[in-house]
Amino acid sequence: MFQNAIKAAVLVGAAWTATAGAPAIGERMTYPDFESQWRNPTAGRGGNPWDPAKPMGLGQQAPLTPEYQAIFEASLRDQAKGGQGNNYQAACVLSGMPRIMSLAGPMEMLVQQIHTLMIFQNALPRRIYTDGRDWPKSTEPSFQGYSIGKWIDQDGDGRFDVLEAETRNFAGPRALESSGLPLHTDNQTIVKERLFLDKSNPDILHNEITTIDNAFTRPWTVDKQYVRERKARWSEYYCRESDTQVFIGKEQYLLSADGKLMPASKDQPPPDLRYFGQSQR
Repeated sequence: MFQNAIKAAVLVGAAWTATAGAPAIGERMTYPDFESQWRNPTAGRGGNPWDPAKPMGLGQQAPLTPEYQAIFEASLRDQAKGGQGNNYQAACVLSGMPRIMSLAGPMEMLVQQIHTLMIFQNALPRRIYTDGRDWPKSTEPSFQGYSIGKWIDQDGDGRFDVLEAETRNFAGPRALESSGLPLHTDNQTIVKERLFLDKSNPDILHNEITTIDNAFTRPWTVDKQYVRERKARWSEYYCRESDTQVFIGKEQYLLSADGKLMPASKDQPPPDLRYFGQSQR
């Protein structure tokens, strides 16, 4: 069972954090040049697939269990009819981890000894703690989870090269991309990341992300690549601005250009208007 793999990953993670953290007091190390704005160069060009090397949807060839493959295909069928499927962002649900690392909008990174801060244009900030702390005994689950990391000097030159991070303690529901590619409802996801600059081009940042989840038959690793923006541009983001999605109960409707409620799919029943009828009597 893949659940055993998740249990094993938790045990490995406990041992991993025992050696994680910043250098000892008095020891000086140089951090890599991560402090910049980073963008996904393909965001907005025909979607934002989880594995950037493959097309969205079924083309991702996600290692889903039969149960979650059926859930995914149902999401795609619903979207084909005009619905949102498992794309919970339509209702302004937070993207959460690891989807947030697809960078639908730009991200700024700020490296400090206690943590590395990721500031997203279209989401809440994320912190990867690198001060040697252990996993908290009781923390409220969240869509972004709780991240602990460590810096690594791969070639022994006194300069850190790689930031490794592990994230747990999730809330849901979460999906990996707008096609509704699902994660398990038990929210026992474990996400492992390795962030490092490209050896041939320091303006490219790699993020090798491995997702361990009970919706999968095996851990799934993808290589996200971000491009540095030297002349950063920022804009405000508000989820509800210009949003045409209207949710009433479990049904999703659309708002027309003239402000009228309209169906999102063929033969969709209208909402229950019984209280409007009572108020007019």
